Amino acid sequence: MTVLENLTDGRLSARARGRGTSTLAMIYEHFLILKERGRQLAGSMSGGEQQMLAIARALMSRPKLLLLDEPSMGLSPIMTAEVGKIIRQINALDVSIILVEQNAMLALTLAQYGYVLETGQSRDAGQGARTFCATRGVKKAYLGL
Repeated sequence: MTVLENLTDGRLSARARGRGTSTLAMIYEHFLILKERGRQLAGSMSGGEQQMLAIARALMSRPKLLLLDEPSMGLSPIMTAEVGKIIRQINALDVSIILVEQNAMLALTLAQYGYVLETGQSRDAGQGARTFCATRGVKKAYLGL
């Protein structure tokens, strides 16, 4: 499917569930690259661009909550920063976000509240930077400090 087909399919799926729909104009405002690539096959895009398309498609249904699982996985540092910027913009639109992310520095810059998990157990929890800086073990394990 093309980029545009992916986005309009997301809009149709939202309608079928009885949810409101976002306009393409709003999506294109936050994801300019997707407008430029509208006719391109989604599978031929870079990993970061595909990640942006997946997020944009989810936003077509105007969710109140967005679940993101490892949005930076396999991305270059530049694309990781871009995805982080987009996540901040989405959150500013009053969309709550649950983020699962192994990139501790990215998670630290994005989180308003966080949980640190180790082998399936909650090791620490708290607001923003406090979560990662609460104990020396967390600092060493996740931030290399």
